[in-house]
Amino acid sequence: VQLQASGGGLVQAGGSLRLSCVGSGRSFSNYAMGWYRQAPGDQRELVASHLTAASGDRINYAPDVKERFTISRDDAMNMVHLQMNSLKPQDTAVYFCTANIWTPGTGSVSYWGQGTQVTVSS
Repeated sequence: VQLQASGGGLVQAGGSLRLSCVGSGRSFSNYAMGWYRQAPGDQRELVASHLTAASGDRINYAPDVKERFTISRDDAMNMVHLQMNSLKPQDTAVYFCTANIWTPGTGSVSYWGQGTQVTVSS
């Protein structure tokens, strides 16, 4: 089972990037998929998460990205994307995609991608 992230790079402040993550080895359609980031010297923090649910998708964003980033997923392709607009230097970090599920039998199970570097210059 593997998550492979891509799409990071160097961009000027105000620019945009689109991160993508593809899963392999199993279907992640029942998993909450999302993105975390970690800047040097900081703890890893949640950026956005998406859970597909029959009662309505559950999407969460960190407060400082809520109006600028959009998470989406394509369960048929086993992918999750993060569209990042109006990027700021403080968005500079390594971004990790993740998939998580909780079941009564196994508890919480998480998979992590390898991370992709996003650097925003001022």
